[in-house]
Amino acid sequence: MGSSTTSLLDRAGLDRKAARRRLARGLEGADDGELYFEYAQSEMLVFDNGRLKQATYNTDQGFGLRAVKEEAVGYAHSSDVSEAALARAAEAVRAVKGGYCGAYAEPPGRTNVRLYGDDNPLGAPAFETKVKLLETIDAYARARDPRVRQVSISFGASWQVIEILRGDGESYRDVRPLVRVNISVVVGKGDRQEAGSHGYGGREDFSHFLTTQAWQAAADDAVRQALVNLEAVPAPAGEMDVVLAPGWPGIMLHEAVGHGLEGDFNRKRTSAFADLMGQRVASKGVTVVDDGTIAQRRGSLSIDDEGTPTSRTVLIEDGVLVGYMQDRHNARLMGMKPTGNGRRQSYAHAPMPRMTNTYMLAGEHAAGEIIASVKDGIYAVNFGGGQVDITSGKYVFQVTEAYKIDGGKLGRPLKGAMLIGNGPTDLNRIGMIGNDFELDPGIGTCGKNGQGVPVGVGQPTLRMDRITVGGTG
Repeated sequence: MGSSTTSLLDRAGLDRKAARRRLARGLEGADDGELYFEYAQSEMLVFDNGRLKQATYNTDQGFGLRAVKEEAVGYAHSSDVSEAALARAAEAVRAVKGGYCGAYAEPPGRTNVRLYGDDNPLGAPAFETKVKLLETIDAYARARDPRVRQVSISFGASWQVIEILRGDGESYRDVRPLVRVNISVVVGKGDRQEAGSHGYGGREDFSHFLTTQAWQAAADDAVRQALVNLEAVPAPAGEMDVVLAPGWPGIMLHEAVGHGLEGDFNRKRTSAFADLMGQRVASKGVTVVDDGTIAQRRGSLSIDDEGTPTSRTVLIEDGVLVGYMQDRHNARLMGMKPTGNGRRQSYAHAPMPRMTNTYMLAGEHAAGEIIASVKDGIYAVNFGGGQVDITSGKYVFQVTEAYKIDGGKLGRPLKGAMLIGNGPTDLNRIGMIGNDFELDPGIGTCGKNGQGVPVGVGQPTLRMDRITVGGTG
């Protein structure tokens, strides 16, 4: 694709005036809404078991037209970017209004911030260079230890350009690069096999991520995790203190707490945090932020998918609930301001409140001091999948790398540990907060209502007191 300065409408051969006429027809009498155009390119290379297993390149484009009437939303989308398709979409979304005549909402504010340039990460380095590098990484990982039995590596990249037209004549544009590298290994000893993985990425081109230092560190960590798990003993079960490592373990905060602070769940009162604004919901010292403005991070955008500039939104401040993440629709219905959290997976999806980069701020304790304070517990370093009930706040998380803590010292690695609890309750069980804040390496994807979007998480080392651990020992 060429420069993103070319309008997406021009690229599709669509007359701008005609598009605006159809938009006006669809939004006549609506409270809000927009016409969202998207052009996206993506590539994925997967190298598994010594050979290239997948090499895919995709191009996708389309539009979504949304009309908002009070709490109702009409949405139509198409991969056919033509005036005829727009006309059909306009008639479809008009049906939601049924003679209703509202006052069209004020447009999003403008920002001079542009987190990303026009550079497209796809195609560089060349395909042959990437395949050769995949072979090199595979050989390097296998040479790290004779117990390595399988290696899988993937390079993924996407480049998305969006354009938003509103019924008041305003328009907004954004360019969004994204890359990710993942290395997974399986090691074995006799009949026992264990896995380890390390992924990393962000919103820039491949050059930073494919340096020798970067991929060797990732391969080393994947092999290290797998070998640790090969020596792991069954995790104990019961109620005990849990220390969470910094960085990626913030995924637990994201799932168990973050979703409950999204505007739609609170407007509908289906969140465990509904109606608690201004009240204490966490231990003193706990401050949780959602920040979509951090350059090159996986969850960062110049503007959200409604055109609102992203922002740094404080959600919990020193233990007190002070904010929700809002899109335009829920913010208007709740009498609040949009926070730049209106996100959608693609043009085929309507926007809704979603997290960007959600994290807990640092405290004052050294990580060693926190571990030393635990007489009997576990140290959770890496997490796999988890499940959360937004209404009750109950969660279950799989810990993929963990260690026993005995008498303030790290002991044997553990296998099969699960953390079981309640997000709103356990926010009040945070006993110590570390001074070693980290963001995750750039691997998060958040699912909600069938939509997946890239996100970031982060936190310092944390001690959570008396958490239920499900184990196999």
